[in-house]
Amino acid sequence: MRAGFSLFKSTAFSLLLIVLVCVTVLVWAWQRTPLLTAFLPPNSLLQLSSEAKDKQPILTVGRNGTAETSAGLVEAEVRPDQKIETNLKTDVQITEFASPELSENTNSSTGKKQYNENVTMHMDDQGCNYGKGKWVLDNSRPLYSGFHCNPWLSHMWACRLMQRKDFAYEKLRWQPKNCQMEDFEVSKFLERMRDKTLAFVGDSLGRQQFQSLMCMLTGGKKSHNVIDVGKEYGLVIPHGGTRPNGWAYRFSSTNTTVIYYWSSCLCDLEPINTTNPATDYAMHLDRPPGFLRQFLHKLDVLVLNTGHHWNRGKLKANRWVMYMGGMPNTNRRLAMIGAAKNFTIHSIVNWVNSQLPKHPHLKAFYRSISPRHFVNGDWNTGGSCDNTTPMSVGKEVLQDESSDYSAGNAVKGTGVKLLDITALSQLRDEGHISHYSIRATKGVHDCLHWCLPGVPDTWNEILFAHISSTPVINS
Repeated sequence: MRAGFSLFKSTAFSLLLIVLVCVTVLVWAWQRTPLLTAFLPPNSLLQLSSEAKDKQPILTVGRNGTAETSAGLVEAEVRPDQKIETNLKTDVQITEFASPELSENTNSSTGKKQYNENVTMHMDDQGCNYGKGKWVLDNSRPLYSGFHCNPWLSHMWACRLMQRKDFAYEKLRWQPKNCQMEDFEVSKFLERMRDKTLAFVGDSLGRQQFQSLMCMLTGGKKSHNVIDVGKEYGLVIPHGGTRPNGWAYRFSSTNTTVIYYWSSCLCDLEPINTTNPATDYAMHLDRPPGFLRQFLHKLDVLVLNTGHHWNRGKLKANRWVMYMGGMPNTNRRLAMIGAAKNFTIHSIVNWVNSQLPKHPHLKAFYRSISPRHFVNGDWNTGGSCDNTTPMSVGKEVLQDESSDYSAGNAVKGTGVKLLDITALSQLRDEGHISHYSIRATKGVHDCLHWCLPGVPDTWNEILFAHISSTPVINS
């Protein structure tokens, strides 16, 4: 009986001790942080703007076009019919956050930006991942006028010259997460690129980026300071042609040259039979364009891109025939468009990487793919993009790796940097030409190209940030 009583006393004492410890922990937790968050795992807390009151769910877009949140399965913003491109990751992690007005305020009277205290104004040792962040309102935008950039901006991309009436898309600025991009300034860019040459080599989206940069640098106005130097790079209208294969302009004040060269597949193209005007063209998957082989030594910054011309319809229309090793391709795996595109991207990146030791002044970038936003069909099957409110409202890109799987893998382990614009552009479905195109057939939407001013301006801001944060060695 005495032993049982002793055991009871020991058990009661142990329970009392446990209660005291729990009370102590509760008091400590209450003092350190609100009760609701004291016992939540750290990873469940989101970094919201200081004015945001409610915790929002993480939204992960899956391959089936749905998203899993803490509230259960919901319809995703990225729908299955909004295909970006073969071989793109479709698992894009984005987070709901407060409205853009809560994240960044612009004083409309002064045009000055007022940033929240939760933005870390420095870059860590790994640099800033400019692909992570959110779109915020900025009343100081756009960076140039869509009415007056006539010398550089094609009318087919100048939405201010079309019937479009809403231009809210011009008022958004990309804000990276946990670091701040340096504001784009013409004088800084030209001084940074003094006595240097920047070249865009790629498809029509590369041409849009080139035209965007020319508008940004000139303010959309003609100037005696800007000289056409296309002849120096063989960029002249060929006999019987309507336009050259590219353009080159030099800013005489700083001897800065900006080039665009058309190479939609980023591989060498040559006629198979030079005596036949209707000849097919050899598409050398393992050979870089002749322009790069000839002029790479003159370049200080190179931006490559490809993607949307890799489909059967384009190859057939252009009479392109895949070649490997100087001969028609016999590799069945490479006969598949996706595999051929991936091979070519890796091939061009590896070739540029192999040239870097010979040209230590060269900074090379591969720009990830620009997304398409066709809904309920494709360009030729009734697909459209009529949104005027971007899907970016209330969304934040959190992923570390690019949504362009091919591009991300190609640059790994090389000296070629990734200019990652895919996920941030995916959130801007309202910024396309849409049905306002002045060239397309009635009823056909352009949900591939962008209105300018617009999203490609941000690509150039990110490019400028990369150039500014890495040394560009004098030749």
